[in-house]
Amino acid sequence: MINKAMVLGATGGTGTVIIAELLRRGIKTVAFGRSMPKLEQLAAKLGNPAGLSLQTGDVFRADDVFKAARGADVIFHSASVPYHEMAAKLLPMGEAVMEAANRLGAKVVAVDGIYPYGRRVNEQPIDENYPKNPHTRKGKIKLEFERMFFSPRWSGTKGMIVRLPDYYGPTANEASYLGSTLEAIAAGRLAMFIGNMNVPREYVYLPDAAVMMVELALREEAYGQNWNIPGAGVISGKEIVRIAREAAGSSKVVIPLGAAGLSLLGLFVPVMKEIVEMLYLTKEPLRLSGAKYERVAGPVPATPFEQGITATIHSLQNRADENVQIPL
Repeated sequence: MINKAMVLGATGGTGTVIIAELLRRGIKTVAFGRSMPKLEQLAAKLGNPAGLSLQTGDVFRADDVFKAARGADVIFHSASVPYHEMAAKLLPMGEAVMEAANRLGAKVVAVDGIYPYGRRVNEQPIDENYPKNPHTRKGKIKLEFERMFFSPRWSGTKGMIVRLPDYYGPTANEASYLGSTLEAIAAGRLAMFIGNMNVPREYVYLPDAAVMMVELALREEAYGQNWNIPGAGVISGKEIVRIAREAAGSSKVVIPLGAAGLSLLGLFVPVMKEIVEMLYLTKEPLRLSGAKYERVAGPVPATPFEQGITATIHSLQNRADENVQIPL
């Protein structure tokens, strides 16, 4: 049972949907971030619910996290760092979160991706026991994070890592490969699509992911493990663009970006250059098995792509209206 939770990285795409799901279930929630104005904007979009409180601080400082999380049963660690800062900052941030949780005796749910798995062996969905053999720098640092997270030195806390594939949804931002693509299509602008547009890949709709993450967090037996958070199947970039254009009423061009284009953009936007080593996932994508989740928590929520992409586009188009609220 969770009476109170805190969400780190509250104003990010994943943090926002986790907060909405926690509040929907009547769980008191602390939104933690660096900027009070951004937190206040988030609260307004959520309708300023009575169960939500706002706390500012530095996620790299264990004392800040400790003070803000007092009384919390679970800390959702959905804060992230840009690709080009990952090697230097991912582990120090994780260490601070775990130190605070260890002192508090609070559980931790860490939101992560699939990079530690490395290349796929075949096209079959992989389960949580799939060997982790990362061949990229980001995959290796993510695996170091997992080892740190599950270290026996954190004897005062329990944790789980929830692993998401690429994701999309109204709250998805630049941290999502697809987020900026759908934002541009919704706005009727020229859009870019990262990677191969012909190969079907797995994407999870963020509101579905939030349901699964909170459902697992409520279960004592789920801690101490990795968990897959699968999507609603696979879909190609071309099909995503078709659905998005129809929903937006737009016919603007969408340009696929490969290694050369990303490297060129990387001269001006450092994070773009860092995506190049991950392009293997757009050519030989991994797909996650939800069998373990289903055994413990029931059916995987799976909003059809046509419905989820259309809802995302319409929500993005309405974003200019400051009074639009995120439904709980």
